[in-house]
Amino acid sequence: MIILKTPDEIKIMRAAGLAVAQILKRLEDETKVGITTGELNAIAEAETQARGAVPLFKNYPNSKPGARPFPGAICASINEEVVHGIPGDRKLKEGDIISIDFGLLLDGFCGDAAVTIPVGKVSAKALKLVKTTEQALMKGIAQAKIGNRLGAVGNAVQSYAEKHSYSVVREFVGHGIGRDMHEAPPVPNYGRADRGPALKAGMTIAIEPMVNEGGHGVYTKADDWTVVTKDGSLSAHFEHTVAITERGPIILTSR
Repeated sequence: MIILKTPDEIKIMRAAGLAVAQILKRLEDETKVGITTGELNAIAEAETQARGAVPLFKNYPNSKPGARPFPGAICASINEEVVHGIPGDRKLKEGDIISIDFGLLLDGFCGDAAVTIPVGKVSAKALKLVKTTEQALMKGIAQAKIGNRLGAVGNAVQSYAEKHSYSVVREFVGHGIGRDMHEAPPVPNYGRADRGPALKAGMTIAIEPMVNEGGHGVYTKADDWTVVTKDGSLSAHFEHTVAITERGPIILTSR
């Protein structure tokens, strides 16, 4: 876990977060019926290179022995896919929702964020899931303040999602972030508000609720990466990198 001790460190990490936000905005603008996830991945790679940054996900090792590293710069997860969807030849269709997760390393610091994007005209229930998941993220961020336990973040996410009759994925959680993409502590999207380490000024964490329309169960497909809902229900995913400061939480990956 990194503790950002100086304003300069926060400024540098904000630059990494802003680059992530800008690239995700470009991907959102390019997301349309007929584009492939591989084409979106190529845009992300080109934008990253243009900024002199390094894509964090590409060649990230798999924890399963013998499994290939992740091949893309983005995770592109469609409909019932929760996280870690591999970009390729699949074309987006009218009514899909696609979660794009993206991170980069710039000047020694990491930024990581995710959005779920409706493709064309989507169903009312899909749009409600997307909006609720984004709001659940914001509820969690609001609790990322000095004096709270880390559990307050996940409790806020879970409470909001379940209030709207959705479920929160347990198997995958957020994480500390700084000079490395995945640092301590893990940041669950569920649990009791009085659990976990005390939040301190200078901590930086990635909060990333994955919310399912149906049950919270998931499994990993045969490609060793793509995680899908067990019941085939839709899933949405949003993420921000957040700094905990004396002034309250600062979203480093805001636009």
